[in-house]
Amino acid sequence: MQYRRLGKSSLVVSALGLGCMGMSQSYGTPDDAESLATLNHAIDRGITMLDTADMYGGGTNEELLSQILGKRRNEVILATKFGNMRQPDGRFLGVNGKPEYVQQACEASLKRLKISTIDLFYLHRVDISVPIEETVGAMARLIDQGKVRYLGLSEAGAKTIRRAHATYPMAALQSEYSLWTRDPEGEILSTCRELGIGLVPYSPLGRGILTGQVKSADFSPKDFRRISPRFQGDNFQKNLSLVTRVEEIAAEKRCTPAQLALAWVLAQGEDVVPIPGTKRRTYLDQNLGALDVKLTLNDLKRIDDALPRGAAVGARYPEEYMNRLGV
Repeated sequence: MQYRRLGKSSLVVSALGLGCMGMSQSYGTPDDAESLATLNHAIDRGITMLDTADMYGGGTNEELLSQILGKRRNEVILATKFGNMRQPDGRFLGVNGKPEYVQQACEASLKRLKISTIDLFYLHRVDISVPIEETVGAMARLIDQGKVRYLGLSEAGAKTIRRAHATYPMAALQSEYSLWTRDPEGEILSTCRELGIGLVPYSPLGRGILTGQVKSADFSPKDFRRISPRFQGDNFQKNLSLVTRVEEIAAEKRCTPAQLALAWVLAQGEDVVPIPGTKRRTYLDQNLGALDVKLTLNDLKRIDDALPRGAAVGARYPEEYMNRLGV
């Protein structure tokens, strides 16, 4: 395994982490047995960072991870997120960054995870009704209490990142980043690098499309992609054509499209730690193969020419999600 430091923090993690959301929601029916086997296998293979959130599966994802943490806590950097609120039936209630809720959310996550300290605690989405300084101030108090070690933001803009970091140093920014979602490039990434904040890309495989395995938009009823604009009608067909270019270059490099896509993200800087999600051991092993894919400057140029920034068609989320989550 290769390891990377998140920005200027002292937090060192595996170069590839594991996103755990899909084990409990968004991508079909959960399979706890295979998910637990995948989690153990990930740690065996040297992955140290596991990423979850209190909203994933309505808290069941954190509870799932607790079954691993009970035996392997010292081998794991545990990252979780708070701020997005849901009813028990999954309906979205809004974003909450109020100081009193920060404390409540942390303690609830600790209880579900059955641990005493969260290694990396993210604000999942910014609550625009609360000054970021107040939210981060409350998060920093959790460090004083010994309940959290490092702080991070998710899907925040450059100005918010600066204000948050001035209140308390941020170790990481988690944002969607892949060959078909290059939004962080430019001001956000340059701000993170100026301030010494690591970038943790989620969905680095474009919600599966960059693997080359998604050829149809006929997803199961519980699959988030059924309502994603990028997987609808003409958008989907145009985006599939982009994947063809990835497949061609991957064949030349003698790797899978997924490995090429992950290798591209890894090549964006030593301060970038992608967290591809999977609930299956076979896909986990395939993803780890990306660490062995070496991309030359010419390779990177070809990939950039094939999938330039803004090439993907359609919004990342349905409009109502974009409005309520501030993304």
